[in-house]
Amino acid sequence: MGLTKTVITITTEISESVKAVIANQDQWKASQKQVVVFAYDLYAKQYGYTWKRPWYEAVRELPFIPQEREIDDLVAGVPKEIGLLLLIGKETGARAGEIYDLLWTDIDFEARTLSIRAEKGSNPRRFTMSKKLQNILECYPKTTERIFNRYKNLNNLRRTFQKHRKRLSFNLCNPRLTQIKFHTLRHWKGTSEYEKTKDILHVMQTLGHKNIKNTLLYTQLITVGEDKGYICKIAKTPTEAAALIEDGFEEHTSFDNGQTKLFRKRKT
Repeated sequence: MGLTKTVITITTEISESVKAVIANQDQWKASQKQVVVFAYDLYAKQYGYTWKRPWYEAVRELPFIPQEREIDDLVAGVPKEIGLLLLIGKETGARAGEIYDLLWTDIDFEARTLSIRAEKGSNPRRFTMSKKLQNILECYPKTTERIFNRYKNLNNLRRTFQKHRKRLSFNLCNPRLTQIKFHTLRHWKGTSEYEKTKDILHVMQTLGHKNIKNTLLYTQLITVGEDKGYICKIAKTPTEAAALIEDGFEEHTSFDNGQTKLFRKRKT
């Protein structure tokens, strides 16, 4: 009986110490603290004792949305393979794991499409590649069935990206670059697509969401009432018009009996 009371006292003291340590981690978010609480709870159950676990309410924060030029700065400034992953992320909004697992058979150069094999219960998607992305992929070494094979895993690639991101942030005097993660490109794509189309179902399809509740976040990320205006371009030939469409411009109007067309694209 005395041994049992001693064990209970010791485990209670340990549990209280664990709670104090978690509570004092000021740099942790509530969601991180809650994960540690759940982990210790499993540990306690495994060894047959109970504790009064604390509860931390995770506060959902709006994700950081960079400017397009900041993403382009990173694409241009990091090693080629990482830059390619960032560019695909920018054009598709796919998760880093989905991009890292791409095979050459997922690319149709003739149709100029890139297919995403979904993860985390999402829907698969197919995208039309920009001319820039197509050119890069056509010239990229095709030594294995996988597109990304220089880094042994995604975490290794991510760590290398973080190192170059820090360097670019310092060289370009832009600390905002350090806030751009691989998943940031998914948030940027969802936001820019909703800002451009105001079509939440289109954004849902683009990101592969199965639940529209996950997509509704992107309606909160655009600045209400702020009109950044348009970039306007003129096309006088079918070739010029095709190039503008490939670059994301939409036909707005025409004149000279349809010989000259005016295209526009929202500023980012």
